[in-house]
Amino acid sequence: MNHLTHRPRRLAWGRGILALACASVLALAGLPSVDSAEAAPPPLKPGKRCDELFGLKGTPTKGLPGGDASRVKDLWDQYEYVNPGMEFDGLNPTQKQLDDAGTDYKQYGHDDPRRIYARFNAQKRWKNFDEYLTKQYIPNQGNDPRGEAFEKKVVKDMGLTGPDWICQKEVYFTDPETGERHKRVLDAYNKKTREIVEMKSNGKPDGSQTRADKAWARHKGWSSYKYTFVFGEKQQGEARTFMKEMKESAGKDALGRERVRSYNFHSDHKPQAPKGTENGPYRRNDQFMSNGAGKNTGSRGGGNNLIKQSPPTPQTLKEQLDRIRANDPQGRMPKGPGGIDFSTLDLRFIGKPVKGEGLNYAFAAKQVADEYAAGWGGQEKAQLISDSFFTWLALTPEKFWVNLNPDQPDLIMDSTFGKTDAGRVLLEADLEMKRDFADAMNPKKRPEADRFWKSMPRNSQGVPCWFQVRNWIEPKTAVVREEDGGIHILDTPLAVKSQYLKINNVPPGSYLCDFDEAEKKWAERQVNTLITPEVEKRVNEDPRYADLRRVYTARVAAEFIRQQDAQAPTDYHNVINSNDVSRWPLRGDNKDWTREKTYQAYLKSLRDGEASWEHDAGGGPYTYSVGGVDFSKQPKRNMNPVSFRTEHRYKPRTTQFAVGQMTDDADKEGYVMLGGNTAGKSTGGGDPTPDPTPTGKPTDKPTDAPSTPAPSTPPSGGDDNTTPPGRDPEGDLADTGSDTPIGLIAGIAAALAAAGAALVWFKRRRRATGS
Repeated sequence: MNHLTHRPRRLAWGRGILALACASVLALAGLPSVDSAEAAPPPLKPGKRCDELFGLKGTPTKGLPGGDASRVKDLWDQYEYVNPGMEFDGLNPTQKQLDDAGTDYKQYGHDDPRRIYARFNAQKRWKNFDEYLTKQYIPNQGNDPRGEAFEKKVVKDMGLTGPDWICQKEVYFTDPETGERHKRVLDAYNKKTREIVEMKSNGKPDGSQTRADKAWARHKGWSSYKYTFVFGEKQQGEARTFMKEMKESAGKDALGRERVRSYNFHSDHKPQAPKGTENGPYRRNDQFMSNGAGKNTGSRGGGNNLIKQSPPTPQTLKEQLDRIRANDPQGRMPKGPGGIDFSTLDLRFIGKPVKGEGLNYAFAAKQVADEYAAGWGGQEKAQLISDSFFTWLALTPEKFWVNLNPDQPDLIMDSTFGKTDAGRVLLEADLEMKRDFADAMNPKKRPEADRFWKSMPRNSQGVPCWFQVRNWIEPKTAVVREEDGGIHILDTPLAVKSQYLKINNVPPGSYLCDFDEAEKKWAERQVNTLITPEVEKRVNEDPRYADLRRVYTARVAAEFIRQQDAQAPTDYHNVINSNDVSRWPLRGDNKDWTREKTYQAYLKSLRDGEASWEHDAGGGPYTYSVGGVDFSKQPKRNMNPVSFRTEHRYKPRTTQFAVGQMTDDADKEGYVMLGGNTAGKSTGGGDPTPDPTPTGKPTDKPTDAPSTPAPSTPPSGGDDNTTPPGRDPEGDLADTGSDTPIGLIAGIAAALAAAGAALVWFKRRRRATGS
């Protein structure tokens, strides 16, 4: 039986009077604050079903990985989102326009560029508008849209759906050590499975959330939950440190499994301009790889955007990263150029060149972990690649040689080629090679050089003889894969060649001997066995030759365009063989360079020598070496489809992604690819400059041999055959070309030696006694 209990009336009245008194006091003194706030905090938001929030109802629910994991490479992909700032990525205001805009940006509409000018004027960290626009304003405008798009993708692909998965739920995490309470918005929360998921579109945690997350990890009340962090990009240093701390604090569950887990989702973000503004009047058009001569046409892409953000020096990179961190302490900005080693930048893909539709292209570069250690120089290297690409198209291939020879000061290089950065790079590489040749012969540095000198014949004084030799750089057979109308440039090795050659004009005192034929062949074989391989290794691997390798890869790409244009006119038709390189001149610090400057440096080397040493074989020689570079021929081999799919399985997908945004190279660990497309247009702003008028008809033949005749008869063994290379049985392009540097030796009298001739001689060092 249930009984009702009544309080005595007198006790009830007493408590009522006490309550009234307390209420009067509170009315006079005010309510006590909650967590020191002036008023009670608003109630926590309960969140919403993830599939309803993102319009994904019906998407199958999946389970989370049981530990740290990564998406398999087959699933790597991209997602798009709208960055409203990209509508204005081409803004280039005058100082008057900036001054007139003032600092009150709110008076201008969102479609008015003056709003951006005023925001620039109102801030203090950035002094240059273009840097503010590309490195701060536009990336920042995309933060929220990028994050939302990434969360939707993760919810869909990882199956965070159904009635138990709640997104944007607010909770409090209390730090048991300090008592501090942190309000936290959970990206995804499942009370039934006791799981929390945090999604980061970049590769680092949000600095404003880390204290709350560490409080969760330490609090025993959450010990039954697991916390999974999903990263869209490779985890950066801060993320790795943070994850380690979280794992240590949270510990493991009853089954010994980590309670904190990371999942590398690996999905590249691809920003888009708002619909209807894709070709608006404020869009930027770059010069890279584009034949658009006017300011309203050019190239665009994620690679361009990243290169545009790359500062010129290590110091300016540090200053830029420091400013970005100061403006973005939470770490929400997407990855910039920091950590990209642009000294390794190279062109590795161009797509099908359809007239009027633009050309897809992709560069490759090495990536390092420390964003302060690399990231500068991107614009300079990309411009060199693009300018060289057009130089190889505009000039006829028999001009693609350089020559440093004391007997031939009038045959250094073609005068038009000498007005380009591609020509400069070749001639400077020639000078660098002869210095390396001398260094590689130093017996004090290399045991192979010691063996070389001891194997040489002696003159009447017992000193090792040196025969006369020419050495030059030329292409080895490039490995490519042509498919779907484009070309993947996979390997572009260079060769260093050395060959005996009689030279008459040599300095007095040279240790020359009269070699018989057997001795000539012996000495030549010794050079090519013990000396030349070391020089060739440096040419292919040393950073000093990176520009040479860069411009040669552009040569391979340009040759492909030549061949495609011969079949059907492309956007580059009027450039090919026009011999007009005025739009791709010497730039930057090299704008005043002349071939004569490098030739004078060469003559100084001739007078002073490059190395000096003592050797027990006799004498104390100094060495002098000359060389040449010949890119007039471009042999290549098309990798068969089976090998390509085996060795470069993901390359077609990677290059496709790279056009829109930088992406990791799934086939080459530690490298990224980044690029764009040349079909960019923007409305208004004046008429584009007409294409240059060609001075000759474009070739209809591949240029594994020169596209036009060499100016004089090549030496024996030359291959003037201009017939297109045939297909081998596996679908490869047949290897073509001989070992003779046709472009380099064309037009040089046989009595004066071939271009690229190399001469090394020795003089006995003068002793203090004068002996």
